[in-house]
Amino acid sequence: MKRLLGPVLAILLLLGIGVAGYRSYSQKTSIESARLDAEKMETVRGLIGSEKEGFFNDPRLQAILRKNGLNVQFEKVGSRAIAQRTDLKSFDFAHPAGAPAALKIQQNIKAQQVFTPFFTPMVLASWTQLLPTLEREGLVKKEADNYYLVDMPRFVELMDKGVRWKDLKDNTAYAVSKSVLISSTDVRRSNSGAMYLALASYVANGNNVVQSEAELQKVLPLMSSIFLKQGFQESSSAGPFEDYVSMGMGKAPMVMIYESQFLEYLGRQAGKPNPSMVLIYPKPTLFTKHVFVGISARGVKLGQLLESDPELQALAVEYGFRTNAQAPFLKAIADKKWPVPAVLVDVIDPPSFEVLEHMIAEIEKKYTQ
Repeated sequence: MKRLLGPVLAILLLLGIGVAGYRSYSQKTSIESARLDAEKMETVRGLIGSEKEGFFNDPRLQAILRKNGLNVQFEKVGSRAIAQRTDLKSFDFAHPAGAPAALKIQQNIKAQQVFTPFFTPMVLASWTQLLPTLEREGLVKKEADNYYLVDMPRFVELMDKGVRWKDLKDNTAYAVSKSVLISSTDVRRSNSGAMYLALASYVANGNNVVQSEAELQKVLPLMSSIFLKQGFQESSSAGPFEDYVSMGMGKAPMVMIYESQFLEYLGRQAGKPNPSMVLIYPKPTLFTKHVFVGISARGVKLGQLLESDPELQALAVEYGFRTNAQAPFLKAIADKKWPVPAVLVDVIDPPSFEVLEHMIAEIEKKYTQ
C-alpha cells in the first residue's frame, strides 16, 4: 500500500503543478488579451445635449460600442451652448438637439459628416388637474386618447395680454396670481427654448414661418415677453423637466419639453409614475432632430453606428426617441402603453437658421435693457 501511495501522491503533485501553471498562463493570456484590446480601442470624446445623457450612459450602449472598438467619453452641455463653444475642434463629435444648432456647428468647423440617428416632437408637460379648466376655455381637446393644445393662437394671445391663471373660468385647480405662461429653457442657450420660439413665432405670424425682417419685428415684442416674463431659465432641457417632476404643478403648470424626456422618465419608474402627469401636444408642433456632427474620423464612425446599428436604434426607442424606422416605436407604444400618438401630422418647420439666430439675438438684447 505504501509503495502505491508514493507514486499516486507524486502524480497528484504533478497534476496540481500543471493546473496551477495552466491557470497562471490563462490569467496572463487574459490580461495580455485585455491589454491588446484596450490598445486597439479608440477613445471618442464629444459634447451632447443633456436629454441624451441616460442613453449615452446605458451599459448596453457602451458594450455595443466597445465591440466596435470605441470607448466614448462625453460632456453634457446645452445644445445652443455647444454651438457657441470655441474649442469644438478638440472633440471628435458634437450631438446637440436641433438642426439649427447642428448647422451652426457644421458651418463653423467644416465638419466631416452629419447624421440624424433619431428625433422627437416638442410637447407640453402638464397636469390632469388643469385639463378641465383648459378644456372649458376651448384651449385643449382630447382626440383619440391624447390631449392636444388645439387653440395655440388663443393661448399665445392669453400670454400676450398677461392673463393670470386665476382669471380662467372656474379655475379652482390652480387659482394663482401667476401669469399664464409656458415654462421653457433659456432661448439663448438651449435648443428646446429655440424650438418654443420657432413655434410661438409661427403662431404669432398668422400661422406662417417668420421669413422677413418686417415679420420678425412684428412678432418680436410678444416673443420677448413670453421669455422675459419667465424669470430665471435653465440653460439645458433637463432643468425644467426635473422641476416639473420634483416640484409639481406649483412650480411648473405647463412646461415645453421633448417627448422623449417624458417617455424616458416613464421607463425609469419601477412602480407607477405620478398619474397626474400628462402630455399635451401643441397643434401645430415641430420635430427636434437630434443631429450628430462628426468632427473627426472617430466621430464619423460613431455617428454611422448610431444611425445604422439595429441594436443602438432599438435602444434609442427605449429612451423615448423616434427613429426613421417606425415599427420599433409603434411596438414600444403597444408594449409599454405609452400615452402618445403613433403619428403626428400637424408639424411645421422652424425658420431658417439665419432668421432664428436673428430673432434670438434681438431677444437677447431685451434681457439687458
